[in-house]
Amino acid sequence: MTKHIPAALPVEFLAAMQHIMPAHLSMDAFVAACQRPLRRSIRVNTLKIGVADFLALVEPYGWRLAPIPWCDEGFWLLNADEAVLRLGNALEHLGGLFYIQEASSMLPVNALFHGGITPERVLDMAAAPGSKTTQLAARMRNQGGIVANEYSSSRVKVLHANLHRCGVSNTALTHFDGRIFGEVLPEHFDAVLLDAPCSGEGVVRKDPAAMSHWSPESIVDIAATQRELILSAFHALKPGGVLIYSTCTLNHQENQDVCRWLLTQFPHACEIEPLDNLFPEAHHAATAEGFLHVFPQIYDSEGFFIARLRKTASVSGLPESGYKAGKFPFSPINAKEARQLIQTAHHLGLVWSEDELQLWQRDDEIWLFPAQLHPLFGRIRFSRPGIRLAERFAKGYRWQHESVVALGDISSANAFMLDDDNARAWFQGKDLYPDALPPHDDILLVWRQTPLGLTKRVGSRLKNTLPRDLVRDGASAVGLR
Repeated sequence: MTKHIPAALPVEFLAAMQHIMPAHLSMDAFVAACQRPLRRSIRVNTLKIGVADFLALVEPYGWRLAPIPWCDEGFWLLNADEAVLRLGNALEHLGGLFYIQEASSMLPVNALFHGGITPERVLDMAAAPGSKTTQLAARMRNQGGIVANEYSSSRVKVLHANLHRCGVSNTALTHFDGRIFGEVLPEHFDAVLLDAPCSGEGVVRKDPAAMSHWSPESIVDIAATQRELILSAFHALKPGGVLIYSTCTLNHQENQDVCRWLLTQFPHACEIEPLDNLFPEAHHAATAEGFLHVFPQIYDSEGFFIARLRKTASVSGLPESGYKAGKFPFSPINAKEARQLIQTAHHLGLVWSEDELQLWQRDDEIWLFPAQLHPLFGRIRFSRPGIRLAERFAKGYRWQHESVVALGDISSANAFMLDDDNARAWFQGKDLYPDALPPHDDILLVWRQTPLGLTKRVGSRLKNTLPRDLVRDGASAVGLR
């Protein structure tokens, strides 16, 4: 294991924290927490496996799992320092059964669903690397629609990879400055999650270098951007909808002050919904206004801030971005081909709800779009408008791996269960030589009740069709022992 090097905390930063630290919290405990290694934590991906089944699956590994009180699917892995391999190379991770996610990062999505809200259309405004987007999709059970936006082009690929691995099917990707959404899609979303770019004061336990560029001046600039983003988010929200604003920083300028600023802009249309009862111990981090201000020593976690705001009425004063969507490059597939394609897909074990996902095409590409996002077509340009299902070619269709992972039906007639050794070989990019070959030519490979890919029988082997960028030479079924 890499030796933990404690973060160097600037004197000016410590003075600022001392000034805002609640009286019931200790500054010494704050400094000690910032300099301890961060506890590893994971979230079970309930799109793939139930929590009880996951716990039974990993029980032989000797993982010491402690429940995270604000997330039923979240667990601290208390003996992660004993790992003999990278957790990200475990088969359960490569198969999308769990997501490595910091515990505090699980709070915003649970705050969004607090009180039984069931949004049908959600905007995740700053989505990469995908921890909250995949958590949203799991809470929505892959129903409805999510627009996952990421401004950084280098992070869009990572976002898509995580959605793919976790079997997310209800999400479309966009690549924009989040400040355009208020004008381009006003009052289009039941809920908006803005996990805003911030100064990162809360992540020093994971990234000791996070404070290397910290300064009071940079905070002023960041807070100005955050105000523009939260204004856009509020305009994109339907009346009656919920806005979750969160950061992984600690100062008031980027947190409470941003929310208060929004309240002053719309005093008759915006309300705070307190989060002091989000989970049994939430009151330890709750502010007088009802925000959660998570200092790292409270729950032995990263520092975080979460606010839940309700839009109670329509508002005027839309911002102007000058954005033009351009021509929408997709068209619906004609009914005859759609029936043939669905029949062929079902024969291969690929199944979806035609009410939830709709077939569209662009040249030879065939896509499945979330039906809930149909009203957005032509209003905004999508980087990936859903799941790429297949590509036409001379002999039929070339089915895309992301569609197999998301839509594979493990109860289909052509499903073939792999043991751990063959699953490991699959992720290592190797052809498979099972003891007994399945009778079908086209085979849906399944491991631990989750689809891994679609392949063909070639003589005595099963051809490895895993995309090369997903091959992991270090893939292992060995957990913590």
